[in-house]
Amino acid sequence: MTAASVEDHAAHVRRLLDPLKTRTAESVLLSDALGRVAYADVASPVDLPLFRNSQMDGYAVHSSAITTVPVTLEVAGTVAAGATGPSAVQPGTSVKIMTGSPVPDGADTVVPVEHTTANDEHSVTIEVSRQPGDYIREQGSDVIAGSILIRAGQLLEPRHIAVLAAVGLSHTQVRSRPRVAVITTGAELVEAGSSLRLGQIFDSNGIALASHLRSNGAEVTGVHRSSDEPTDFARIVTAAAAESELIITSGGVSMGDFEVVKDVLLPLGGQFGPVRMQPGGPQGTAVVDGVPVLNFPGNPVSTVVSFLVFARDVLRDAAGLPPVPTRVAKLAADVTSVAGKRQFLRGKLEGETVTLIAGAGSHLVAAMAWADVLVDVPVEVTEMTAGSEVTVVPL
Repeated sequence: MTAASVEDHAAHVRRLLDPLKTRTAESVLLSDALGRVAYADVASPVDLPLFRNSQMDGYAVHSSAITTVPVTLEVAGTVAAGATGPSAVQPGTSVKIMTGSPVPDGADTVVPVEHTTANDEHSVTIEVSRQPGDYIREQGSDVIAGSILIRAGQLLEPRHIAVLAAVGLSHTQVRSRPRVAVITTGAELVEAGSSLRLGQIFDSNGIALASHLRSNGAEVTGVHRSSDEPTDFARIVTAAAAESELIITSGGVSMGDFEVVKDVLLPLGGQFGPVRMQPGGPQGTAVVDGVPVLNFPGNPVSTVVSFLVFARDVLRDAAGLPPVPTRVAKLAADVTSVAGKRQFLRGKLEGETVTLIAGAGSHLVAAMAWADVLVDVPVEVTEMTAGSEVTVVPL
């Protein structure tokens, strides 16, 4: 069987997952909107500030009353934030006002309290003159009702959510997330925290894939574990298809005797074969009840590398997120690579230099935790010297 190039298989995956790019709107509470993507432009329903208010604690007056200072004025009352008070300032008088409080009619300036002397509750001496508009926030000076606050496609960060709350919105429309199910396979897999028998291993692929999916804009509908029995896998994958837009499996795609994923999906039109890459050579795709299925190899590093190379940016695009940017770095040491295979090695990036972490083995799980990039070694390259430039992909 002829091995496919990474580029060709990636293009095949993009075509298979193209329907995921069509998303619907979802209304969510602002408290749940962090990290979501705005579905449409959001216009403000109100002005901000909502009303003409004071920028300082002080006294609201008409500027004509304080052209000559010092001057003593009657204090007609107090306006506190969130409370009622005098609605107007009469000529030659003042109103004590707190920051954020509505400025009474008849006042066109605020004198900060530090520039005044309170004689008693009913009298204040103003020590400086002020121009009209000083220390007053005019209604709509920040936002005019109807103006756009958030553009469609904006990734919602705390600053965006804050302004939506400030204009009184409790919900917002966001782009729905691709719904993805994860199925790990293998009789040897045991849930973390359980007791192991000889030959068993903890299932790390399920939680690893789910974590990568969530961090790249997907909604995980379930993380399932299948034995090597075809009836078990067939039942699980059919149920997953009923609640998901995409299914990702790990394991059961190679050349062994118990390749349950291939056994079940090949008769349904699944396509399986090698890709010229390491780790992650065995790959597969299928469709179950109209739902695309990506079939990754089961070795933990192969599973994660397969996701990063073939699925991550496709899902980010569907979720409305930008692709993960690659960059160029220089090798800290010489590198050898397998002829005819595009290598994705784990590395640690420091400034402009990348140092390889462990080797190419698909079982070296700890290296994934220590590394922060994949080092992309082209398929035609077998040797690279220290200082050579390579493309690195953030993990």
